[in-house]
Amino acid sequence: MAVFLSTYVNKVDRKGRCSVPAQFRASLAKSSAPGMIYLWPSLNHRALEGADQDYLDVLSDSLESPDLDPDEREMIETFIFGKLIPLQVDNEGRIVLPKDLAEFAGITEEAAFIGRRKTFQMWEPTALKAHEDALRDQVVRKDISLSQIVAKAQRGSAARKEGA
Repeated sequence: MAVFLSTYVNKVDRKGRCSVPAQFRASLAKSSAPGMIYLWPSLNHRALEGADQDYLDVLSDSLESPDLDPDEREMIETFIFGKLIPLQVDNEGRIVLPKDLAEFAGITEEAAFIGRRKTFQMWEPTALKAHEDALRDQVVRKDISLSQIVAKAQRGSAARKEGA
């Protein structure tokens, strides 16, 4: 499964072509479908979500869980798999951004790619900056730190081991 890290801002030309960041391409090369990315409109933001084939396989398999609420399954199938567009990265490392996806995210002259581990997002750069500013305010307000997150995860892992 590809791992997407960091943030990059790349130009979008008149034909909708945009370079995929080199780090993303290198990670995609290790995927079961090298050179392919899959984009869909975000459920939560005016942005695009993206992933490789391996992530989509995991997501698809998770929809088979009997624990998943049928309404959630319907939403994921309709708004992710139903809107998903597979894109081939060309020999120059570019994709052609579909017009409807670009319009949804407000992407015109530049696209900001932000890695989110197993997925990535594409934003209009100014919108991403506003989103990051709002998230930073939440981090400060909630006094979130990495050490707290790690400690919480370790406590949860220990509790699961004791319960097993």
